Amino acid sequence: MKLENYEVHLPNYSIGDRIYDKIGPVCESYGKKVLVIGGRKALDAAYEKICSYVEKTDLQIIGKEIYGENCTYATVEHLRSLPLYQEADMVFGVGGGKALDTVKCLCITDDKPVFAFPTIASNCSACTSVSIMYNEDGTFLKPHFFIRPVMHSFIDTEIIAKAPAQYMWAGIGDTYAKYYEAVISSRGERLEHFTALGAAVSRMCRDPLLEYGPKALEDHRNGRCTYDVEQAVLAIIVTTGIASIFLTKDYTPDYNSGLAHAVFYALTAYPVIEERHLHGEVVGFGVLLALLVDGQEEEFEKIYRLNRTLGLPVSLEEIEITEKQWEECRKRIPDMSDVAHYPYRVTEEMLTEAMDRLKERVRKDAGKEE
Repeated sequence: MKLENYEVHLPNYSIGDRIYDKIGPVCESYGKKVLVIGGRKALDAAYEKICSYVEKTDLQIIGKEIYGENCTYATVEHLRSLPLYQEADMVFGVGGGKALDTVKCLCITDDKPVFAFPTIASNCSACTSVSIMYNEDGTFLKPHFFIRPVMHSFIDTEIIAKAPAQYMWAGIGDTYAKYYEAVISSRGERLEHFTALGAAVSRMCRDPLLEYGPKALEDHRNGRCTYDVEQAVLAIIVTTGIASIFLTKDYTPDYNSGLAHAVFYALTAYPVIEERHLHGEVVGFGVLLALLVDGQEEEFEKIYRLNRTLGLPVSLEEIEITEKQWEECRKRIPDMSDVAHYPYRVTEEMLTEAMDRLKERVRKDAGKEE
Protein backbone atom coordinates (compact mmCIF):
# COMPACT_ATOMS: atom_id res chain seq x y z
CA MET A 1 0.00 0.00 0.00
CA LYS A 2 1.35 3.42 -0.96
CA LEU A 3 0.87 6.25 1.53
CA GLU A 4 0.09 9.34 -0.52
CA ASN A 5 0.38 11.94 2.21
CA TYR A 6 2.01 12.07 5.61
CA GLU A 7 3.88 14.60 7.68
CA VAL A 8 6.61 14.34 10.31
CA HIS A 9 7.31 16.92 13.01
CA LEU A 10 10.68 16.42 14.66
CA PRO A 11 11.54 17.80 18.10
CA ASN A 12 13.51 20.99 18.53
CA TYR A 13 15.81 21.00 21.54
CA SER A 14 18.70 22.71 23.25
CA ILE A 15 21.04 21.02 25.70
CA GLY A 16 23.66 22.33 28.10
CA ASP A 17 24.16 23.72 31.60
CA ARG A 18 23.25 27.31 30.64
CA ILE A 19 20.68 26.51 27.99
CA TYR A 20 17.89 28.59 29.54
CA ASP A 21 19.52 31.66 27.96
CA LYS A 22 17.79 30.49 24.77
CA ILE A 23 14.32 30.98 26.29
CA GLY A 24 13.93 34.51 24.93
CA PRO A 25 15.07 33.86 21.35
CA VAL A 26 13.01 30.67 21.12
CA CYS A 27 9.80 31.67 22.91
CA GLU A 28 9.20 35.40 22.45
CA SER A 29 7.64 35.03 19.01
CA TYR A 30 4.77 33.00 20.53
CA GLY A 31 3.46 35.76 22.79
CA LYS A 32 4.27 37.22 26.17
CA LYS A 33 2.30 35.58 28.99
CA VAL A 34 3.71 32.33 30.36
CA LEU A 35 2.04 29.85 32.69
CA VAL A 36 4.45 27.38 34.30
CA ILE A 37 3.00 23.94 35.07
CA GLY A 38 5.00 21.11 36.59
CA GLY A 39 5.63 18.60 39.30
CA ARG A 40 6.18 19.80 42.83
CA LYS A 41 9.79 18.61 43.14
CA ALA A 42 10.56 19.67 39.58
CA LEU A 43 9.40 23.22 40.21
CA ASP A 44 11.49 23.32 43.37
CA ALA A 45 14.50 22.34 41.28
CA ALA A 46 14.01 24.52 38.21
CA TYR A 47 11.49 27.33 38.74
CA GLU A 48 13.87 29.92 40.18
CA LYS A 49 16.40 29.30 37.44
CA ILE A 50 13.69 29.60 34.78
CA CYS A 51 12.51 32.88 36.34
CA SER A 52 16.02 34.32 36.41
CA TYR A 53 16.37 33.78 32.67
CA VAL A 54 12.82 34.90 31.84
CA GLU A 55 13.57 38.22 33.57
CA LYS A 56 16.09 38.93 30.80
CA THR A 57 13.38 38.59 28.12
CA ASP A 58 10.13 40.25 27.11
CA LEU A 59 8.20 37.32 28.54
CA GLN A 60 6.12 37.49 31.73
CA ILE A 61 5.37 34.56 34.02
CA ILE A 62 1.74 34.98 35.12
CA GLY A 63 1.50 31.93 37.35
CA LYS A 64 2.85 28.62 38.59
CA GLU A 65 0.71 25.49 38.96
CA ILE A 66 1.33 21.96 40.23
CA TYR A 67 0.17 19.69 37.42
CA GLY A 68 -1.47 17.10 39.68
CA GLU A 69 -0.61 13.56 40.74
CA ASN A 70 -0.96 11.55 37.54
CA CYS A 71 -1.43 12.01 33.80
CA THR A 72 -5.18 11.52 33.50
CA TYR A 73 -7.86 13.15 31.38
CA ALA A 74 -9.47 14.48 34.57
CA THR A 75 -6.20 16.23 35.47
CA VAL A 76 -6.01 17.72 31.99
CA GLU A 77 -9.57 19.05 32.22
CA HIS A 78 -8.88 20.57 35.63
CA LEU A 79 -5.91 22.50 34.25
CA ARG A 80 -7.89 23.54 31.18
CA SER A 81 -10.52 25.13 33.43
CA LEU A 82 -8.01 27.41 35.17
CA PRO A 83 -8.40 31.12 34.29
CA LEU A 84 -4.61 31.50 34.18
CA TYR A 85 -4.40 28.80 31.52
CA GLN A 86 -6.97 30.60 29.40
CA GLU A 87 -5.03 33.86 29.80
CA ALA A 88 -1.61 32.39 29.00
CA ASP A 89 -0.09 32.69 25.53
CA MET A 90 2.09 29.65 26.19
CA VAL A 91 2.88 27.02 28.81
CA PHE A 92 6.22 25.90 30.19
CA GLY A 93 5.95 22.26 31.27
CA VAL A 94 8.49 21.36 33.97
CA GLY A 95 9.28 17.93 35.30
CA GLY A 96 9.38 14.27 34.40
CA GLY A 97 7.28 12.12 32.12
CA LYS A 98 3.87 12.41 33.77
CA ALA A 99 4.06 16.18 34.22
CA LEU A 100 5.25 16.75 30.66
CA ASP A 101 2.72 14.29 29.23
CA THR A 102 -0.04 16.15 31.07
CA VAL A 103 0.89 19.56 29.68
CA LYS A 104 1.32 18.06 26.21
CA CYS A 105 -2.15 16.53 26.33
CA LEU A 106 -3.51 19.86 27.55
CA CYS A 107 -1.74 22.25 25.21
CA ILE A 108 -1.15 20.36 21.97
CA THR A 109 -4.82 19.37 21.92
CA ASP A 110 -5.71 23.08 22.26
CA ASP A 111 -2.99 24.15 19.80
CA LYS A 112 -1.47 26.32 22.53
CA PRO A 113 2.32 26.69 22.37
CA VAL A 114 4.01 24.47 24.96
CA PHE A 115 7.69 24.16 25.85
CA ALA A 116 9.31 21.36 27.82
CA PHE A 117 11.79 21.76 30.67
CA PRO A 118 12.75 18.21 31.68
CA THR A 119 14.31 18.04 35.15
CA ILE A 120 15.14 14.33 35.11
CA ALA A 121 16.44 11.95 32.44
CA SER A 122 14.01 9.09 32.78
CA ASN A 123 12.08 9.05 29.49
CA CYS A 124 11.56 10.76 26.12
CA SER A 125 8.38 12.72 26.95
CA ALA A 126 10.11 16.07 26.36
CA CYS A 127 10.74 15.21 22.71
CA THR A 128 7.98 12.89 21.57
CA SER A 129 4.45 13.38 20.29
CA VAL A 130 2.54 11.05 22.59
CA SER A 131 1.23 11.19 26.14
CA ILE A 132 0.86 8.05 28.21
CA MET A 133 -2.53 8.32 29.86
CA TYR A 134 -3.53 6.59 33.10
CA ASN A 135 -6.79 5.72 34.81
CA GLU A 136 -7.67 7.51 38.04
CA ASP A 137 -6.52 4.47 40.04
CA GLY A 138 -3.02 4.76 38.55
CA THR A 139 -3.28 1.89 36.10
CA PHE A 140 -2.34 2.33 32.44
CA LEU A 141 -5.12 3.52 30.13
CA LYS A 142 -3.70 4.18 26.65
CA PRO A 143 -1.25 6.25 24.61
CA HIS A 144 -2.65 9.55 23.28
CA PHE A 145 -0.94 10.57 20.03
CA PHE A 146 -0.50 14.08 18.63
CA ILE A 147 0.50 15.55 15.29
CA ARG A 148 3.61 17.17 16.80
CA PRO A 149 5.80 17.30 19.89
CA VAL A 150 6.32 20.41 22.05
CA MET A 151 7.60 23.55 20.32
CA HIS A 152 11.05 23.24 21.94
CA SER A 153 12.67 21.29 24.75
CA PHE A 154 15.20 22.99 27.03
CA ILE A 155 17.39 20.21 28.45
CA ASP A 156 19.41 21.69 31.31
CA THR A 157 22.11 19.17 32.17
CA GLU A 158 23.04 20.99 35.39
CA ILE A 159 19.54 20.53 36.79
CA ILE A 160 19.37 16.93 35.58
CA ALA A 161 22.77 16.13 37.12
CA LYS A 162 21.48 17.35 40.51
CA ALA A 163 18.29 15.28 40.32
CA PRO A 164 18.04 11.87 42.02
CA ALA A 165 20.13 9.45 39.95
CA GLN A 166 17.44 6.78 40.16
CA TYR A 167 15.60 8.50 37.33
CA MET A 168 18.49 8.16 34.89
CA TRP A 169 18.99 4.62 36.21
CA ALA A 170 15.43 3.75 35.21
CA GLY A 171 15.62 5.85 32.03
CA ILE A 172 18.44 3.66 30.74
CA GLY A 173 16.15 0.62 30.90
CA ASP A 174 13.33 2.38 29.09
CA THR A 175 15.70 3.63 26.40
CA TYR A 176 17.51 0.49 25.29
CA ALA A 177 14.07 -1.16 25.15
CA LYS A 178 13.20 1.10 22.21
CA TYR A 179 15.84 -0.53 20.04
CA TYR A 180 14.83 -4.10 20.71
CA GLU A 181 11.10 -3.47 20.48
CA ALA A 182 11.41 -1.51 17.23
CA VAL A 183 13.61 -4.10 15.56
CA ILE A 184 11.48 -7.06 16.64
CA SER A 185 8.10 -5.51 15.80
CA SER A 186 9.27 -4.39 12.32
CA ARG A 187 11.09 -7.59 11.44
CA GLY A 188 10.43 -9.07 8.01
CA GLU A 189 8.22 -6.23 6.80
CA ARG A 190 8.43 -3.84 3.89
CA LEU A 191 8.64 -0.62 5.84
CA GLU A 192 7.66 2.88 4.91
CA HIS A 193 10.59 5.30 4.80
CA PHE A 194 9.79 6.91 8.14
CA THR A 195 9.38 3.55 9.89
CA ALA A 196 12.64 2.23 8.47
CA LEU A 197 14.32 5.44 9.59
CA GLY A 198 12.87 5.05 13.08
CA ALA A 199 14.13 1.47 13.33
CA ALA A 200 17.58 2.60 12.19
CA VAL A 201 17.65 5.53 14.63
CA SER A 202 16.59 3.23 17.47
CA ARG A 203 20.02 1.60 17.46
CA MET A 204 21.29 4.85 18.99
CA CYS A 205 18.93 4.17 21.89
CA ARG A 206 21.05 1.17 22.81
CA ASP A 207 24.66 1.71 21.70
CA PRO A 208 25.52 4.87 23.73
CA LEU A 209 24.08 3.29 26.88
CA LEU A 210 26.20 0.16 26.50
CA GLU A 211 29.25 2.43 26.06
CA TYR A 212 28.54 5.32 28.43
CA GLY A 213 25.74 4.10 30.71
CA PRO A 214 27.72 2.78 33.72
CA LYS A 215 30.07 5.79 33.85
CA ALA A 216 27.18 8.21 33.24
CA LEU A 217 25.24 6.78 36.16
CA GLU A 218 28.31 6.92 38.41
CA ASP A 219 28.95 10.56 37.46
CA HIS A 220 25.27 11.41 37.91
CA ARG A 221 25.28 9.89 41.39
CA ASN A 222 28.19 12.20 42.20
CA GLY A 223 26.32 15.23 40.80
CA ARG A 224 28.77 15.70 37.94
CA CYS A 225 27.68 16.98 34.53
CA THR A 226 30.15 15.10 32.31
CA TYR A 227 30.36 14.03 28.68
CA ASP A 228 29.12 10.56 29.64
CA VAL A 229 26.12 12.06 31.43
CA GLU A 230 25.28 14.21 28.42
CA GLN A 231 25.48 11.23 26.04
CA ALA A 232 23.14 9.22 28.25
CA VAL A 233 20.74 12.17 28.57
CA LEU A 234 20.67 12.64 24.79
CA ALA A 235 19.93 8.95 24.25
CA ILE A 236 17.17 8.87 26.86
CA ILE A 237 15.40 12.12 26.04
CA VAL A 238 16.20 13.00 22.42
CA THR A 239 17.08 9.87 20.45
CA THR A 240 14.23 7.86 21.91
CA GLY A 241 11.84 10.71 21.20
CA ILE A 242 12.90 10.91 17.56
CA ALA A 243 12.66 7.14 17.14
CA SER A 244 9.22 7.17 18.72
CA ILE A 245 7.94 9.83 16.31
CA PHE A 246 9.12 7.87 13.27
CA LEU A 247 7.85 4.53 14.58
CA THR A 248 4.28 5.62 15.34
CA LYS A 249 1.68 6.81 12.84
CA ASP A 250 -2.05 6.43 13.35
CA TYR A 251 -2.51 4.86 9.90
CA THR A 252 0.30 2.27 10.18
CA PRO A 253 1.11 -0.52 12.62
CA ASP A 254 2.64 0.63 15.90
CA TYR A 255 6.32 -0.31 15.96
CA ASN A 256 6.88 1.79 19.07
CA SER A 257 6.24 -0.83 21.72
CA GLY A 258 6.59 -4.50 22.36
CA LEU A 259 6.83 -7.24 24.92
CA ALA A 260 8.97 -5.31 27.41
CA HIS A 261 6.30 -2.63 27.71
CA ALA A 262 3.52 -5.23 27.79
CA VAL A 263 5.24 -6.72 30.84
CA PHE A 264 5.32 -3.31 32.51
CA TYR A 265 1.71 -2.37 31.75
CA ALA A 266 0.46 -5.77 32.89
CA LEU A 267 2.32 -5.33 36.17
CA THR A 268 0.75 -1.92 36.81
CA ALA A 269 -2.29 -3.89 37.99
CA TYR A 270 -0.38 -4.25 41.26
CA PRO A 271 -0.01 -1.02 43.27
CA VAL A 272 3.57 -1.81 44.30
CA ILE A 273 4.76 -1.09 40.76
CA GLU A 274 3.46 2.48 40.63
CA GLU A 275 4.17 3.12 44.31
CA ARG A 276 7.68 1.73 44.64
CA HIS A 277 9.15 1.21 41.18
CA LEU A 278 9.87 3.30 38.10
CA HIS A 279 8.60 2.75 34.58
CA GLY A 280 12.00 2.21 32.95
CA GLU A 281 13.19 0.02 35.80
CA VAL A 282 10.41 -2.49 35.10
CA VAL A 283 10.68 -2.12 31.32
CA GLY A 284 14.40 -2.93 31.59
CA PHE A 285 13.43 -6.14 33.36
CA GLY A 286 10.88 -6.84 30.62
CA VAL A 287 13.58 -6.53 27.94
CA LEU A 288 15.32 -9.59 29.39
CA LEU A 289 12.16 -11.64 28.92
CA ALA A 290 11.58 -10.19 25.44
CA LEU A 291 15.07 -11.18 24.30
CA LEU A 292 14.70 -14.70 25.66
CA VAL A 293 11.31 -15.09 23.98
CA ASP A 294 12.88 -13.87 20.74
CA GLY A 295 15.87 -16.20 20.99
CA GLN A 296 18.46 -13.41 21.07
CA GLU A 297 20.96 -15.08 23.38
CA GLU A 298 23.89 -12.74 22.70
CA GLU A 299 21.81 -9.60 23.18
CA PHE A 300 20.25 -11.08 26.30
CA GLU A 301 23.73 -11.52 27.78
CA LYS A 302 24.65 -7.91 26.95
CA ILE A 303 21.59 -6.51 28.68
CA TYR A 304 21.72 -8.98 31.56
CA ARG A 305 25.32 -7.89 32.29
CA LEU A 306 24.40 -4.22 31.90
CA ASN A 307 21.45 -4.61 34.28
CA ARG A 308 23.65 -6.34 36.83
CA THR A 309 26.31 -3.61 36.52
CA LEU A 310 23.75 -0.81 36.94
CA GLY A 311 21.62 -2.59 39.53
CA LEU A 312 18.56 -2.77 37.28
CA PRO A 313 16.29 -5.72 38.11
CA VAL A 314 16.87 -9.22 36.80
CA SER A 315 14.28 -11.02 38.95
CA LEU A 316 10.68 -10.78 40.10
CA GLU A 317 11.87 -10.36 43.67
CA GLU A 318 13.65 -7.12 42.77
CA ILE A 319 10.39 -5.60 41.55
CA GLU A 320 8.43 -7.11 44.47
CA ILE A 321 6.17 -9.27 42.32
CA THR A 322 5.05 -12.69 43.55
CA GLU A 323 4.91 -15.86 41.49
CA LYS A 324 1.11 -15.77 41.67
CA GLN A 325 1.03 -12.20 40.36
CA TRP A 326 3.39 -13.11 37.54
CA GLU A 327 1.18 -16.07 36.65
CA GLU A 328 -1.80 -13.70 36.38
CA CYS A 329 0.18 -11.31 34.17
CA ARG A 330 1.48 -14.14 32.03
CA LYS A 331 -2.10 -14.96 31.09
CA ARG A 332 -2.92 -11.32 30.18
CA ILE A 333 0.20 -10.33 28.25
CA PRO A 334 -0.46 -12.31 25.01
CA ASP A 335 -3.66 -10.31 24.41
CA MET A 336 -2.20 -6.86 25.12
CA SER A 337 -1.97 -4.21 22.40
CA ASP A 338 1.80 -3.82 22.84
CA VAL A 339 2.37 -7.26 21.29
CA ALA A 340 -0.47 -7.11 18.77
CA HIS A 341 2.02 -6.20 16.02
CA TYR A 342 4.76 -8.74 16.56
CA PRO A 343 6.25 -11.10 13.96
CA TYR A 344 4.74 -14.01 15.93
CA ARG A 345 2.11 -14.52 18.58
CA VAL A 346 3.52 -14.28 22.08
CA THR A 347 2.14 -17.18 24.08
CA GLU A 348 1.87 -17.99 27.75
CA GLU A 349 4.20 -20.94 27.16
CA MET A 350 6.87 -18.65 25.69
CA LEU A 351 6.67 -16.41 28.74
CA THR A 352 6.91 -19.37 31.11
CA GLU A 353 9.99 -20.72 29.35
CA ALA A 354 11.63 -17.27 29.25
CA MET A 355 11.07 -16.74 32.97
CA ASP A 356 12.45 -20.19 33.79
CA ARG A 357 15.58 -19.45 31.76
CA LEU A 358 15.99 -16.04 33.39
CA LYS A 359 15.74 -17.62 36.84
CA GLU A 360 18.36 -20.18 35.84
CA ARG A 361 20.70 -17.38 34.66
CA VAL A 362 20.27 -15.60 38.01
CA ARG A 363 20.96 -18.83 39.90
CA LYS A 364 24.10 -19.36 37.84
CA ASP A 365 25.31 -15.90 38.76
CA ALA A 366 24.55 -16.47 42.42
CA GLY A 367 26.60 -19.67 42.32
CA LYS A 368 29.61 -17.81 40.92
CA GLU A 369 29.39 -15.20 43.67
CA GLU A 370 29.43 -17.85 46.42
